[in-house]
Amino acid sequence: MTQKFQKENSRLNKLDNDAEEIGMGGNLIPNITEEKYRKRMEKRKKIQTERLKERKKKKGLIIVTTGQGKGKTTAALGMGIRTIGHNHKVAIIQFIKGGWEPGELLALKIFGEKFKFHAFGEGFTWETQDRNKDMSLVLSSWEKALSYLKDPSYKLIILDEIIVAIKLGYIDEEEIIKGIHMRPELTHVVLTGRGATKKLIDSADLVTEMKSIHHPFREQGVMAQEGIEY
Repeated sequence: MTQKFQKENSRLNKLDNDAEEIGMGGNLIPNITEEKYRKRMEKRKKIQTERLKERKKKKGLIIVTTGQGKGKTTAALGMGIRTIGHNHKVAIIQFIKGGWEPGELLALKIFGEKFKFHAFGEGFTWETQDRNKDMSLVLSSWEKALSYLKDPSYKLIILDEIIVAIKLGYIDEEEIIKGIHMRPELTHVVLTGRGATKKLIDSADLVTEMKSIHHPFREQGVMAQEGIEY
């Protein structure tokens, strides 16, 4: 790392540490007068302004949403809706899933040409019971994904459950990483699914791990329900 970047990182780290030390305010700071509280928040605002001035880069992000907990696809779709709200186009390609028509497809049809949805899979492995067919469908999904990754008119590409396809050995992780880096400079891509490898995590700009604490199917025998699971 060059001295210039070391100096920049040192300055940014100091600003981050100063902001953390002051905190968010509210009632998290007990036994403080209103005047002292106001001055403390003024200082926090000044630091935050400096943090925002320092961080002004733009780039297309690689985003990984993984973990055993529920909500990975839901989080990705939330980014999709937000992107459409800014008048950009979004494509989602579902790997593995596809055994039923999901609620998100029914809802997002209203966005027309702004949103493209493809589900090539035919369900979970224990439903299809055909590894060769599953692999063929995954490879077809990837070919479709590549066509969107190369298209500069799409701002966000969601590769739903592609991490599971990698984990099952249906597609090569190196090929996925290489393909993602073919995208235009400001295109974002989201990869979802449990079991992301260290290599995939290290290649990403933003990684979130969903942690399962309670689950109604496993703990209470509650079946998958409309609007919650699909």
